[in-house]
Amino acid sequence: MRIMGLDYGERRIGVAMSDLFGWTAQGVEVIDQKVVADPMARIVELIKQYEVESIVVGLPKNMNGTVGPSGENCIAFAEKLKETLSLPVQLWDERLTTVSAERTLLEADVSRRKRKLVIDKMAAAILLQSYLDSISK
Repeated sequence: MRIMGLDYGERRIGVAMSDLFGWTAQGVEVIDQKVVADPMARIVELIKQYEVESIVVGLPKNMNGTVGPSGENCIAFAEKLKETLSLPVQLWDERLTTVSAERTLLEADVSRRKRKLVIDKMAAAILLQSYLDSISK
């Protein structure tokens, strides 16, 4: 069973996929919404290509657990996915995933330009791995 993880942002959507067993997550790509004419169509292509059975969308919460404007955008995006696709869509707390991805890339001495290209798919992989770890217990 393959699961897709999405780190949704107003500009970019980080995409990650689980392996077939649902044990590990790998970053796949970043969909730049200012470059890709129809991001939803690209997501559908990836779902078909990887034979995805469910989707996890990162829900950015404030440190006190409340949902702010970014979180509301992610909830609306998850609802749009549910309406468009016939797949289960789960929201998952993604607090600090981008911070964790940034820290990892800094420790690996990745240049600022290269970090910008991969950070969203890395954040998607971190949030998906967190979800996979929670369901395998």
